[in-house]
Amino acid sequence: MIYEYRAYTCFPGRLPALLSRFENVTLGFWEKYGIRQAGFWTTEIGQSNQVLHYLLQWESMAEREQKWGAFQADPEWNAARAASETPEKIVQDIRNEFWKPAAFSSVQ
Repeated sequence: MIYEYRAYTCFPGRLPALLSRFENVTLGFWEKYGIRQAGFWTTEIGQSNQVLHYLLQWESMAEREQKWGAFQADPEWNAARAASETPEKIVQDIRNEFWKPAAFSSVQ
């Protein structure tokens, strides 16, 4: 199992728009493509409260490339994302990492 950590840093004040887009649009597309989320978090106390953190769960990098690629190429998704960023952009920066659980991790 591989976990993909993603962090979306929003422009000031735009986190609510990103949360709305995930809840009302993005998750539906993920369901269409079989993309499994392992959780979402916002920062309560920390460096920035304008970041959405989340984990995706993959069986392999091959599964990730196939499903994520299909999702990213979906014209309906691209239109919905563009519409959500009118008149202002939402995401300033995206960071992602791929994590493999340690042998002793309670999450495998």
